[in-house]
Parts: sequence; structure tokens; C-alpha cells
Amino acid sequence: MAQPRIGQKVIVDVPSTTANLGPGFDCLGAALDLNNQFTMTRIDGDGERFELIMEGNEGSHLRGGPENLVYRAAQRVWKAAGIEPVGLQARVKLAVPPARGLGSSATAIVAGLVGANALMGAPLAKEKLLELAIDIEGHPDNVVPSLLGGLCMTAKAASNRWRVIRCEWSPSIKAVVAIPSIRLSTSEARRVMPKTVPINDAITNLGALTLLLQGIRTGNGELITDGMNDRLHEPYRWRLIKGGQEVRGAAINAGALGCAISGAGPSVLALCNEADGARISHAMVNTWTNYGVESRAPMLSIQTSGSEWRPGDE
Repeated sequence: MAQPRIGQKVIVDVPSTTANLGPGFDCLGAALDLNNQFTMTRIDGDGERFELIMEGNEGSHLRGGPENLVYRAAQRVWKAAGIEPVGLQARVKLAVPPARGLGSSATAIVAGLVGANALMGAPLAKEKLLELAIDIEGHPDNVVPSLLGGLCMTAKAASNRWRVIRCEWSPSIKAVVAIPSIRLSTSEARRVMPKTVPINDAITNLGALTLLLQGIRTGNGELITDGMNDRLHEPYRWRLIKGGQEVRGAAINAGALGCAISGAGPSVLALCNEADGARISHAMVNTWTNYGVESRAPMLSIQTSGSEWRPGDE
């Protein structure tokens, strides 16, 4: 397998994701139509050279170098394909803000995998990229929909293989995502969770997940409302989000069918009918303003195509 030539580039579009969706902790995630764009270019240098150029203020704290998540993912592709690592540059148009519970780190992993693979002529199948993505991230709920698109349920089967089920999402159901100016790292959100949970809580989540998936598939608002009930992670994480439960309450009062922490937070996701989206967005933003937190709350649709790449101009 030959190395890509210097100056060769590809452009990779990677969607944001919302994970857990209430009861689907660490196994359920959906891609949303808010994308990061990565222009990946082979540059002169060896496997220690990675340049990162961020477009947008949100990612100004991110740095290049061999430990960058994009480059670490690219190196996994080169190792799997049997070629020596090469110098790489990534120019990122950032639309998915980091540390907000919208899969920003997953977009970096997927971009590194897809971009490095594309630069070599795509020798690795998507199934292999999926396996690498889950291994790097440690759990599948963000990286799987980020790569494949849609609403994805992922589980490790008895055969020890990862199994992905693409679930249906009714076009009548939209997602209003209230994105605050405050940040919350995934590691911090995981630290507040208990090591064990009562069996009744686990049973409640299993039932709620079934209701939620059926509600999203059919557009049945009552099933979504009853299904958006989590006892595994949200009871411990809401206290980390300033004004979060009040934002949730405002969304429900404005007509949301269900409301949950997006990923590890602090963004808050409201599922709704399109006609109610603007009112719910306004209520969520206003409530956070009352707590001194700036935010925005776009109404987003499910993104079904997943990550896509195309050749860049040389």
C-alpha cells in the first residue's frame, strides 16, 4: 500500500450526534444535521507531524501534534493498512462545539479514520473503520451514528462482535438542542455516576428504551414521553448542569414530547413536532438566560447519510 503523495487532500463532512437519548445509555445515538468539516492534507514530514488549523472560536484551545485525536485515529488506519505514518494537516470548520454533549470528539475520531483511509484510496471497509472508531472512543453511542448516520442502537453480541441496528426515525419528529455557553467534559460527567445501580432501575430503563424507540419510529408522542425516562445516568448528571432541569421543565411546558441530557451534557435535547419547535427553542433559551447562561437552541433533523468524503482541490 503506497503512501499518499504530498499535497493530496480530501474533505470529510462529519455530523454531530446526540447520545443516550434518555434511557439508551452508551448504546443509542443519533446523527444530527449539524456538521464539522475537515480538510485533510498530506504534508511533508514523518509520523510525528500533525498540524491543526481551526476555523471558529470554539476550538481555539485545541492543538495539533501526534497526540491529537484526529491524528491518533489516522495512525490506526495506517497501521491497519500496513504503511508508515505520514505528516498530516487538518483544517477544521467547526460547527459542533466541544464539551457540549454533541459528539465533538467522535467527529474528530471519525474524520481521522475516514480521511486517512480516503487519502490511501479507501482500502479499509466501513466495517473496519467502525471497529476502530469504537475501540478508540471506548463506547459506540456517538461514533457509530457519526460514521453511519441515522438512529443507531449498538451492542456487543454474545459472539463478542459489535452489532449495529439502524432504527427508524419518523420525519415528523424533530430535535431542538439547547446548547449553552458552559462546558462539561465527558470524564467529569462519568465520575459522578455510581459503580452499580439497583436492578429495578436497570429494568425501568429497558422498558423505557423499548417505548422510546417505538415512539420515535411511529411518531407517537405518548410513547416518546413515557420512554424518555432514565434512571442510569441522568439522576446523577443533572446537578452538574446549571439550570438544566429548569430548561428541561420549560421545554416540556412549551410542548416537548420528551427531554433529556444530550450525551454527557450540558446540552439539553427536546424531541418535538416541528410546529412546536420555535416555541420550545425560545422557552429553553429564555430559561437559561434567567440563570445567567447564554445559549442557542436550533431545531435539527436526523442526518441519515453519515460521514462523507470527497477529493479536495490540490
